[in-house]
Amino acid sequence: MEINETVKSILLYGECCDHCLGRFFGKRSFGLSNDERGRGLKIALAISENLPYSKFSGTCWICSNFFDAVPEWAERVARTVQDIEFSTFLIGCRVPPLIAENEEMVWSDLSLSEPEPFKSEVNREVGKAVSALTGKIADFKKPDIVIILDPSSGSVDVQINSIFFYGRYHKYERGIPQTHWNCRLCKGAGCEKCNFTGAQYLDSVEELIGRPVITAFNAKNAVLHGAGREDIDARMIGTGRPFILEVVEPRKRSLDLAMLEQDINRTAEGRVSVAITRWSDRAEVETLKSNKAHKKYRILVGVDGALTADEFANALKTLQGAIIHQRTPERVAHRRADKIRERKVLDIDYAGEEDGKFVVEILGEAGLYIKELISGDGGRTRPSLAEILNRSVNVFSLDVVQVEGIKEGD
Repeated sequence: MEINETVKSILLYGECCDHCLGRFFGKRSFGLSNDERGRGLKIALAISENLPYSKFSGTCWICSNFFDAVPEWAERVARTVQDIEFSTFLIGCRVPPLIAENEEMVWSDLSLSEPEPFKSEVNREVGKAVSALTGKIADFKKPDIVIILDPSSGSVDVQINSIFFYGRYHKYERGIPQTHWNCRLCKGAGCEKCNFTGAQYLDSVEELIGRPVITAFNAKNAVLHGAGREDIDARMIGTGRPFILEVVEPRKRSLDLAMLEQDINRTAEGRVSVAITRWSDRAEVETLKSNKAHKKYRILVGVDGALTADEFANALKTLQGAIIHQRTPERVAHRRADKIRERKVLDIDYAGEEDGKFVVEILGEAGLYIKELISGDGGRTRPSLAEILNRSVNVFSLDVVQVEGIKEGD
């Protein structure tokens, strides 16, 4: 169909603003914006048909002249985000069903193959106006905030994207879980058992790090993503454990990480400390969680009955390089699949005695259950130190002393 005939067919549906008319030919840019293209098409048709240009004035049947209000939308956005710190943004739009239905009907009836959707033009035009008004930059890949326009209600919603930083933490106090645990009884609602806190434990590594972070960034929440986790009754010493903290909906973004580190270490002194290395991102969270790092442990082992240091050390040598078959331990069977895992003891050494107990250092593959390697867990782990010694053996304390990071030198 010749282009003037196509324009005439479109205008038979009703008066169409320059933006909407130009958008029906959106992929024929001619170096023009949609409104420039639409105005040019109307002028060409008016000349061809000897019609007054005023014939094309009126309210657009597709968008109700939405684009006349672009400056007002930009001002509304600027007011909405004025208390949020950001450098980059992205505009989105909830398209009213009637507008989507109107333009899609024309596309289908006239078999148009080059249109641009209403949503795309709204996002672009309002985005340009917001950028001009605020001096901020539109970013289509990783914006600091996403601004959603709703033409039906006239509302503006803002989604503040998380920020992330990478570091290592030490946990010096036993009895602290890595992340927040809801009360097992009330599932976080609050009850007498948890003193109406909703928490199984009053503190966690996540919360001890996160509380000052939430305040500093004026954020909604802080979520700790760790490279594995230590048991509640274990300390994390030595190299510290790599982690990425996700700061959820931060209204501030440009804090000094060194100052933040000092603030965390001051408020959590004696319990948890952090060394913050750098900023991170969501993609690195997946890398951290999928990283199967080897871990080194220092444990205090008690043996039932008399045993010399040499006898104990010789028994440990039996486990050097051994492949261990471990059925899911009893202590975690309620939350993990019941299956048998194979893990390797990479290194195991006798390191002396302390308080009448033996000190052992173990380097194991990721996923090796250390307590069960020692105790045998009622025969669920084989071989075990208890099986080799043929007597009861238990771990009295456990410290994690080394966890590999994402990159060498981290």
